[in-house]
Amino acid sequence: MTRVGRVERTTKETAVLVEIDLDGTGQVDVSTGVGFYDHMLDQLGRHGLFDLRVKTDGDLHIDTHHTIEDTALALGAAFKQALGDKVGIYRFGNCTVPLDESLAQVTVDLSGRPYLVHTEPESMAPMIGSYDTTMTRHIFESFVAQAQIALHIHVPYGRNAHHIVECQFKALARALRYASERDPRAAGILPSTKGAL
Repeated sequence: MTRVGRVERTTKETAVLVEIDLDGTGQVDVSTGVGFYDHMLDQLGRHGLFDLRVKTDGDLHIDTHHTIEDTALALGAAFKQALGDKVGIYRFGNCTVPLDESLAQVTVDLSGRPYLVHTEPESMAPMIGSYDTTMTRHIFESFVAQAQIALHIHVPYGRNAHHIVECQFKALARALRYASERDPRAAGILPSTKGAL
């Protein structure tokens, strides 16, 4: 059974296509028009071993907000679609990733309930190229809302904005990979005492 999600989202502000294969090899083809965001989505696919295709045409003449937000919404929806019924998965995953002076700790529960806890250093540079660093939290808010997962991200320290954001995406990729992988001891079992996720 393939675990693939495909979502197209079109508004007056953006046109987004996202395709994700949870059982891929980390093949990534991403184009949003926001260079640093493309770099972060590349981290997500490669370190999660998800095959990921993202094509976004947005109103970049205004700013990057709509492009980034709508891509994250579509990505969350595609991830949820790819998870399917969640039977046989681990459900929970966590990973801690350093990137030079920065550290990110990520824990995820593919619970069917959207919730985000996010902390990062407050003294970050406001921009990385055309990427507004305040959008990082909003990316995760948007992703969580559509993927319907509980996500906790904590960056206890870091100095370089690029490193602070990148280690979050790398840790998220691994945590999602671990949580969504099939548990050989739980084949055919839904990992919930409630009988629903």
